[in-house]
Amino acid sequence: MRRMPICCLSLAAVSLCLCAAIQAQTQDKPAAQATSTTTGAAPTSGARAEFLAEVAFYEQRFTRLATAMPAEKYTWRPGEGVRSVGEVYNHIAAANYGLARALGTPSPAGFDPKAIMANAGDKPKTVQALKDSFAYFRQAVLSLSDADLDKPLKLFGQQTTYRGAFIMITGHTGEHLGQSIAYARMNGIVPPWTEEQQQQQKPPAKP
Repeated sequence: MRRMPICCLSLAAVSLCLCAAIQAQTQDKPAAQATSTTTGAAPTSGARAEFLAEVAFYEQRFTRLATAMPAEKYTWRPGEGVRSVGEVYNHIAAANYGLARALGTPSPAGFDPKAIMANAGDKPKTVQALKDSFAYFRQAVLSLSDADLDKPLKLFGQQTTYRGAFIMITGHTGEHLGQSIAYARMNGIVPPWTEEQQQQQKPPAKP
């Protein structure tokens, strides 16, 4: 059973800087990745396949939760100095592009993380930004090969490998999903997947 990440609402827990993700670069980046975004076939096994399954899981959770949150709640925040509902979603969208760059895929032409964050109060643009960013990040992972997994990489200020980066990215994304679930609950919104499960567990109505 997949364990849901624990949410921490304190500013310290949610202050992972997007700039660190954008500026993080490989020390031994494969040459082909530095100049091309050509992607390979989706792997069916191994670390990349497992990581792509995690990416798909978080994409589904974030986009469904962002869709379920009322538009008027996108500016809600639990306290001063903490990201709002919309800011968390757009932080993930912007980070997906920054992390793709860290893995060796250049950012799209004209990419501006500030422009993405400017959409924090716009629900339709935010939902679309999440979808687009996850699609772009997925292609960045597909552009890697299994031979890259043990190559050195610096991410979030730490020295690791591409394989280790997968774990770090999963932790970062999970942290903010937990945060977003807590935001939803505090505003009376039940996560769609939980609501579905609750409906399935309801006893049948008596005749």
